[in-house]
Amino acid sequence: MTALRRTTEGKLLGGVCAGIARATGIDPLVPRIAFVVAATAGGFGVLAYVLAWALLPSGDGEASARRPDRGSVEVALGAAMLVAAVVLGLRELGWWFSDALVWPTALVAFGGALLWRQVQRTEAEPVPATPRARAEVVSRTGIGVALVLASAFVFLQLTGALGAVRDVALGAIAVAVVLGAVFAPLAARLVRSLAAERDARIRSQERAELGAHLHDSVLQTLALVQQRADDPKAVAALARRQERELRGWLNGRTGAPADRLAGALEAVAGDVEADHGVEVDVVVVGDAPLDERGRALVAAAREAIVNAAKHGGGGPVSVFAETDGGLHVFVRDRGPGFDPAAVPGDRRGVRESIVGRLERHGGRAEVHSVPGAGTEVELVLP
Repeated sequence: MTALRRTTEGKLLGGVCAGIARATGIDPLVPRIAFVVAATAGGFGVLAYVLAWALLPSGDGEASARRPDRGSVEVALGAAMLVAAVVLGLRELGWWFSDALVWPTALVAFGGALLWRQVQRTEAEPVPATPRARAEVVSRTGIGVALVLASAFVFLQLTGALGAVRDVALGAIAVAVVLGAVFAPLAARLVRSLAAERDARIRSQERAELGAHLHDSVLQTLALVQQRADDPKAVAALARRQERELRGWLNGRTGAPADRLAGALEAVAGDVEADHGVEVDVVVVGDAPLDERGRALVAAAREAIVNAAKHGGGGPVSVFAETDGGLHVFVRDRGPGFDPAAVPGDRRGVRESIVGRLERHGGRAEVHSVPGAGTEVELVLP
């Protein structure tokens, strides 16, 4: 269906019937017969034709068309006028159609056509995500629903059944109020009891999960600490590992370590501590998922942490990472330091595993170190 408008193609008088036929896809003879028959109903068809000629825009091109969103209203109005004309014409020919059927039928045709047209337009062309477009759709749909409901109201009013319907509605409302007053306290108590039971169940589940985690992690670690009480380094490594696991659990980082930056760095720190017996402190501000470039950054950070553990004099290694404006990782130690320019060319650890790896993935790595002042490796991935 196209927008309803008067057309000069195939017109006989004002182009109303031809426009209705073009918009609805029917033969132009049908609306012409309907208007002629309606004209015998006290001149109603003539009035309807004149109103349609005055309200419908003229022209065949898009330039002469009215606003596109008026097409639904125009089609619905034309359908209502056509139905009313047909029904009134049949009444004049001897068919029994009282006003209780004519005008509700016209209103149903108006509202139903408006709703049908709106559904077709929505399926053919999605509604733009703008407040004005959504408001237009809601308004046209609301008008269609209101017209259909008004047809029922008019029918009940003209047939004298509105009073009975009103009595039934008032009775239903009275019964609902009485039942509500009687059962409202019981319903409120039931809702409160269900809410209390749900809260108790949630707390029980949380206690069970907390107990299971403490048994699997903290209690097992305490048992290992008792067994290795004569080995301070092993006890310290166990305590740091447990601290790292608890921190990740409290922060909700329970996924696979390789999936996110914080988990990956903490996993690297745990492996280095286990392999080299050096304390590695990890602080991550923010977090981010890791792609191929991010995993390359973690690999470079691992190499820097291993170097710090090997050559940092056995002191603690500090790892600081942040995700503001990219991925930034800093690896520091308080070891003896070295001169980066004096590193032999055949030592490819820093040059290839750290600097070269990040450069190949669009990042950069800088080594800041002087003899006697420790070393800092800065890794940046934009």
